[in-house]
Amino acid sequence: MPASATQTLRVAVLADSDTRWKWGSLTANRIAPPNSDISLDGYLLRGRATPTARQLKEVGVTADSLREVTAVEFLRAMEKESYDILVLSLVGGGVQAMLHGLARAWDGRTERPVVVTGYVGVVYEKLTDGLLLRHGADLVLANSRQDADRFKAVYDGVGADSSAVTEVALPFLGGDAYQGERDPYTVVFAVQPSVPDNRRDRDYLLNRAIQHARFHPNREVLLKLRSKPGEHTTHIEELPYQKLVQGKDLPANFSLVYGHMGDVLDRTDLLVTISSTAALESLHRRIPTVVLTDLGIREGLGNHHFVGSGCLASWDQLDAGYKPAPDAEWVARQGVMAGGPPSGGGSYETAFDAARERITKLLAGDEMAPLNPYYTPETAPGYLPGILARHHLGPDGTPLPGAPAADKAPGPVRQIVRRAARGAYRHGVQRVAPVIRRMGEL
Repeated sequence: MPASATQTLRVAVLADSDTRWKWGSLTANRIAPPNSDISLDGYLLRGRATPTARQLKEVGVTADSLREVTAVEFLRAMEKESYDILVLSLVGGGVQAMLHGLARAWDGRTERPVVVTGYVGVVYEKLTDGLLLRHGADLVLANSRQDADRFKAVYDGVGADSSAVTEVALPFLGGDAYQGERDPYTVVFAVQPSVPDNRRDRDYLLNRAIQHARFHPNREVLLKLRSKPGEHTTHIEELPYQKLVQGKDLPANFSLVYGHMGDVLDRTDLLVTISSTAALESLHRRIPTVVLTDLGIREGLGNHHFVGSGCLASWDQLDAGYKPAPDAEWVARQGVMAGGPPSGGGSYETAFDAARERITKLLAGDEMAPLNPYYTPETAPGYLPGILARHHLGPDGTPLPGAPAADKAPGPVRQIVRRAARGAYRHGVQRVAPVIRRMGEL
């Protein structure tokens, strides 16, 4: 669909969590062709991780409109609305369902948005599964050279078209480069909602952070939290650190912090984590960064991704004063610290050029080819229908009978029922499910 004469682009982002809204909305701004005036509409997919108002504010991205939708409501909106670019910032199954739903909704149309998808951070698990579920978008964004090579190898290996793979970088990198130690020296332990996944290990990490604060009374130790109790992020957090810290004797130089990661990094002298994308943000700003090895270097933790980085270390080493030195070649392949932050005029400034060029070319074309995912009822008859059914879609992408209507706003009673059902679901995830699992271990 050609951009208007005033070069105002209508862009839509569909996201299913706070992290994915952050990635999707920032990516939309990064990949828009030069000199474009963006009109951004946000759609939040209704589910357990639908971001709260606080989480959306923390991301710091303002949309021209923002509303919560079901999958079917979104697809019906896409039938009526006319966008230039659509960013699908969802878990893999959600992307696949939307690709099939959109293919059905746009059947017979030669004008449609450029569809873009990708990953919110480090890809350390379910590489093949996640990639094939994203196949069919016009652009599948890879956040680094390493990811671009891996993505193409997977697609080529199964005989799928790999031309959609486009190398970019994480859209939220930036900030001022680290200038040296501050007073007080500040250590930030950036925790993750799902890693590790048991109380013993989480208690261990928390106690070691507290111990580090005691060993170094002249340092400030901050526990950087992702969400407040009752909020969900991209991953389920069954054992929030806020609860684990209750009743512990905390030193005066240890505290819990929320807020935008960039703001926290502005005061950080050492970033410590298990495998968070925050490590890449920190490395990009040349802040000393450690990925912990205390619980082993394992695929389940995601810290195996950092093998070769020069950042792997333990709390014992940190207590003794160890300072990491990142491997320049490894870091460059991750798309970070390549020439320093954007303000330094490094290669990060041009990291999105390839995506912009591809989108400009597609927008300038006379017509868009139909969406063509690798998974079809013929190639994956035992897998695809189940993925589509979770979003109330049939095997051909058509909404199933009983799917919620999108042509009218929900009434007061329906809104109350929705909120109650979502609250009950989240209670089950956070409270009931962990109890059942613990009972099963007895």
